[in-house]
Amino acid sequence: MDVAIVGTGPNGLSAGVTLARAGLKVELFEAADSIGGGLRTHSLFDSEVTHDICAAIHPMAASSFFFRTFDLPARGVELLSPEISYAHPLDGGRAGLAHRDLVTAAAHLGPDGPNWWRLMRPLLDHSEAIVDMILFGQRRPPRDLRAAALLATRVIVGGTRMGAARFTTEEARSLLGGVAAHAMGKLPSLASGAVAMLLGHLAHGVGWPIPRGGSARIAEAMATDILAHGGVFHTEHMIKDIHELKDYGLVFFDTSMKGFLSIAGDRLPYRYSQLLLNFRYGPGAAKVDFLVSEPIPWANAQVGKAGTVHLGGTYSEMVQQETATARGIATAEPFVLVVDPAVADLDRARPGKRPIWAYAHVPNGDTRGLTHVISQRIERYAPGFRDTIVAARGISASDYESYNANYVGGDIGSGAMTLYQAIARPVPRLDPYKTPIRGIYLCSAATPPGPSVHGMSGYLAALSALRREYGLSSPPSLSPQEGVSL
Repeated sequence: MDVAIVGTGPNGLSAGVTLARAGLKVELFEAADSIGGGLRTHSLFDSEVTHDICAAIHPMAASSFFFRTFDLPARGVELLSPEISYAHPLDGGRAGLAHRDLVTAAAHLGPDGPNWWRLMRPLLDHSEAIVDMILFGQRRPPRDLRAAALLATRVIVGGTRMGAARFTTEEARSLLGGVAAHAMGKLPSLASGAVAMLLGHLAHGVGWPIPRGGSARIAEAMATDILAHGGVFHTEHMIKDIHELKDYGLVFFDTSMKGFLSIAGDRLPYRYSQLLLNFRYGPGAAKVDFLVSEPIPWANAQVGKAGTVHLGGTYSEMVQQETATARGIATAEPFVLVVDPAVADLDRARPGKRPIWAYAHVPNGDTRGLTHVISQRIERYAPGFRDTIVAARGISASDYESYNANYVGGDIGSGAMTLYQAIARPVPRLDPYKTPIRGIYLCSAATPPGPSVHGMSGYLAALSALRREYGLSSPPSLSPQEGVSL
């Protein structure tokens, strides 16, 4: 047998697609009863209404090299971009609004409009090059030096206090701080600055789309392609020891480093094991799923046009909250990210029944259920929200790891997004996917380029193996048209 892949999250699936397209026999093992990892969609309260269990908003699925070439739309996956990519409500009915159209976004920022335009417009002009430069794992020279220079200067600005200082309104500062907070770490930092520039400019480009029908549609499209090329899935099959996979020529791990050590630790060289043991995890996420009777009654009605809403207060408040959380200190008013999928996908709601969910950033391993805290955070900017709640389910950061072992301590980013670890994850190696054991590769979001549903960690790991093990220098075709390379 050719290849075993442990884990069927987006990167395990992208590795499977790539290897199967190269002509290898691929078998994927999943401990849960369904594939997808962070791409699962389930009914929680009502059979007619579905919730995305983790990933829900997908700018990377609309822009990464893997998904551009895999071509989700051609495979029936419709990515729906809201009119407003993300919003950041403030007290008094004010709000920062990241309209997908940059002209409209700048116009709504008043005196800060020209500055926002100058920050984002050049990135949009070089968007594909910038996305590829970041998502190819920082392991190859930039092909567009102009794009590299534009990104570098903006990361320095966005990753320091200079970023907020260039704006005079809290609306603009909050838009910058809210998108930077997706790094789930200290604010500001160069790592958060890179995240802010990547996600921030895409908000005005491909947008922050929602897959029609839920995130599971992305996983289903990849699984369908794997099956079409002879792949096999084994669900409810937990791999506990690497010796179970001794009959496979290649083995890929779409797992946390904690999980990989548990499975393969006795075969790893001591120094490599120690480096993996020193891998740092980031803050956790505590989630609440709501079933509500009507759209969220935001004080600023424009916020209701956004699929994603950041609740963090002012820029200064976000800096305090996120920095404390990264240090392991719980805050009374954590940063909260709200997703309202029916803003773009109207079929996700039914009369009197609408799915809403929200994450709070909390210290890693936090055991608190935050249903009350998160509902209060929403109520602050949407008076009357609590009266619309039909049902709610909260899951703590520590419980998130029980749901998906890759989320160590609730870290849905699969590792702290520090500048060093963003580049040298999980260990400082030129090829971070190849382990010291022959034929064993890592392909999870703990490897470059890191978190988000981009498929690039699995794709790059697969290319590494095809190059090293089979001498294949040209990647297999990923387009919907058939094509086997080996």
